[in-house]
Amino acid sequence: MRTRLATLVALLLSFFLPLSVSTPSAHAATGLHVSGTKILEAGGTAFVMRGTSHAHTWYPSRTASFAGIKSLGANTVRVVLSGGRWTANGAADVANVVSLCKQNKLICVLENHDTTGYGEQSGAYTLDQAVDYWISVKSAIAGQEDYVVLNIGNEPFGNNATTPGWTQATSAAITRLRGAGFQHLIMVDAPNWGQDWGFTMRDNAAAVFTADPQRNTVFSVHMYGVFDTAAEVTDYLQRFQTAGLPLVIGEFGFNHSDGDPDEDTIMAQAQARGVGYLGWSWSGNGGGVEYLDQVTDFNAAALTTWGQRLFNGPNGIAQTSVEAAIYGGGGTPDTEKPTRPGKPAVSEITASGAKLTWTASTDNRAVTGYDVYAGTVKLGSSATASLTLTGLSPQTAYTVHAIARDAAGNLSAASDSTSFTTTATPPSGCAATYRMTNSWRGGFQGEVTVTCTAAVTTWKTTLTYPAGVTVPQSWNSTLSAAPPVFTFTNAAWNGAIPAGGSATFGFLGSWTGSGTPPTPVIS
Repeated sequence: MRTRLATLVALLLSFFLPLSVSTPSAHAATGLHVSGTKILEAGGTAFVMRGTSHAHTWYPSRTASFAGIKSLGANTVRVVLSGGRWTANGAADVANVVSLCKQNKLICVLENHDTTGYGEQSGAYTLDQAVDYWISVKSAIAGQEDYVVLNIGNEPFGNNATTPGWTQATSAAITRLRGAGFQHLIMVDAPNWGQDWGFTMRDNAAAVFTADPQRNTVFSVHMYGVFDTAAEVTDYLQRFQTAGLPLVIGEFGFNHSDGDPDEDTIMAQAQARGVGYLGWSWSGNGGGVEYLDQVTDFNAAALTTWGQRLFNGPNGIAQTSVEAAIYGGGGTPDTEKPTRPGKPAVSEITASGAKLTWTASTDNRAVTGYDVYAGTVKLGSSATASLTLTGLSPQTAYTVHAIARDAAGNLSAASDSTSFTTTATPPSGCAATYRMTNSWRGGFQGEVTVTCTAAVTTWKTTLTYPAGVTVPQSWNSTLSAAPPVFTFTNAAWNGAIPAGGSATFGFLGSWTGSGTPPTPVIS
C-alpha cells in the first residue's frame, strides 16, 4: 500500500468491457491450491482468507502482533518482507515468521514489498528481482505449502507506460518460481498500485493463469479510492467469477487519500461470493495514512475506528472468519457466550434521555456490541460499554439492563438492572442536567447545568431525593430546602441566560445511606 495517485476517470469508462476468458481446470497441487474460483486446502476443504497485513519488515520486533491478530478472529496474516529495498529479511527471519504464523494458527501470506510502484516509484524492484529474493529464502518456506502463500511482489507496477508489461513480467515470474521448485499457491498483485483501474490484470488474468504449469495462482486486487461505488466493486468481482478465476481482495481500507472506498460493499460482496479479503494494515502506518492503522501502537486491545469496522463490524473478520482445517478449524461454530456486562451506572438524566455506562464483557472471539433493554423493549444499541439513551418520556421511571453479543450472535446473561426517573419537561425551553462530581462516605458533591433554547431572565430547578438526603451548602444559586425536595433558583447575577446558553450551579449533599449516593429526580 502507498498513497495512490488520483483515479484516472477517463480510463474507467472502459469499465463495462467484457472479459473473454475460459474456465481453467483444476490441477493437482501440494498444500493450498485453487480450484475454479476457490482456494482449497490439501484435504479439499474450502478456505476463505479473512485477515490483515502486518508490516514486519519495518517493525521486526513486533512479533506479538501475530497473536494479537489471531485474538481478534483472523485466519490469515499477510506479512510484509523485503529483499533489499529496505532492510532485507533473510531466510532465518522468514522461517521465524512462518513459525509465528503456525503457532497462532494463521495462514501466512508472505509478500515482497520491494516491487511497490515499479516504473513510477524510484528504487522499486522488478518482479524478476523479487523472484531472486524468493529463491534466496526458499529454504525457509519449502515444505510449508499447507501454511504459506507466496505473494510474489506488492503492487508491482505504478501508473505509467510500464504498466502494460505486467502480463509478461508476471507470467515470467511465475514460470521462474515453478522452475526453481516452488510448489506453493502463488498470489499475484494487480498493477496501477494494485488497483487495476486500467483493467490490465482483469483482462489478462487468464493468460497469466495459463502460464503457471501448476495452474495454482490466485489474483489479488487492492481496493482503495478507485473502488468507491458498489457498482465498481460488484462488477470487478463478478468479472473474475464469470471467468472462473480465483481472486482475493489483498488490501483495502475504509478511507484513502485517493478517494473513499466502499468498504461496506467490499466486505458484503466478498462474504456473499466466498472471496477472501485482507485489510491494510495492523499498525505502524505513516506518510499521512495513519488512519489505516487498525490498532493503536500494535495493541490488540486498542482498536481504531477502522479496526473496529474490519474486525467487529457487519461481514467483518470476527463474524465470518473460519480457521484453516490444517489447524483443526474448518467450520466449527462459535457457541461461547460473552461474559455478563456490569451493572449500568446512570448519569446526565434529562426529560428525554440518560447516559449509561457499564463494565465491558469479554468473549473467546470478540464482543461486537451491546443492547440495552427496559424489560423486553430494546432502548438502544452500542458498540462500546456506554450508551446515551434518547427519546424517553418525561417524568417516567425506567428499569434497564444491558446484554452483550458477539459476531456469531451469542448473547450474554443480562446485567443487573438499574432504575432511574426522567425529569419533567422544563419550562421556557430550558433543560437541567445533573452530574455527581465527587463522593465520599456519607456525602457527595453535585453539579447542575441549566441550558435554555430561548433567552430567559430567571430560572429554577428542583431536585427531589430519597429520604435521608440533606443539602447544607450550595453556590451559584439560591437554595430553598424542604427535604427531600430542594429548589434552586438563580443568584442575583446569573438569572439571564441567552438563547443556547447555560448556567451551572453546585452543592454539597449528605446522606445516611451506604454505597453510591442516590441520583435526584429533576423538575
